[in-house]
Amino acid sequence: MERSVFQAELRATNGSADAAPMIQGYAAVFNQLSVVLYGMFREQIAPGAFAETLQRDDIRSLWNHNDDFPLGRKANGTLRLQEDPHGLYIENDPPDTQAGRDALVSIRRQDVNQMSFMFDTLVDDWSEDSGSGQIIRTLYKVKLYEVSPVTFPAYPATVVGVRNEKLGALPKVPDWVQARLSGHGAEPAQVRLALRRRRLDITSRQ
Repeated sequence: MERSVFQAELRATNGSADAAPMIQGYAAVFNQLSVVLYGMFREQIAPGAFAETLQRDDIRSLWNHNDDFPLGRKANGTLRLQEDPHGLYIENDPPDTQAGRDALVSIRRQDVNQMSFMFDTLVDDWSEDSGSGQIIRTLYKVKLYEVSPVTFPAYPATVVGVRNEKLGALPKVPDWVQARLSGHGAEPAQVRLALRRRRLDITSRQ
């Protein structure tokens, strides 16, 4: 699995006599390049990347990716997700628990204003920008597991790159990308080693 973090349009409503508080926002946005990941490439999400998983899968909402603090679930209707032209929009009815109330307070105060989603890549593509020479990864289809309001990424410069052993390996990089990123000549194994060292460094600091 991989994890992506975005500056989200995240807000919490106060609710009323006949309406409970709700968390609303975007867990992902389309056609927006990430920061440079691992010092090597940037990433973007294509419209339609979530279409199949939203129809098929039971997706959760957690606090900071912690499954001890569930905030909602697609199967019971407390988490509602849809793609629109901007991105992956969510509405979440948090539980009346300490974790749910704390989440609402933190979002209302804007102590938390980012969201993250956990996914498996099913279809992606790699390209090189002809002007800048930057390597671009585009996600075309993913399997979504959960969305989370998050406090902040461990490294703003590696927001999509924060992984740990539990979340699995880094994205598979095609041979031509490995060769391009390795400085035109280094063996692909050297690139894999550099990526692993980077991952271990991020995990340690996290």
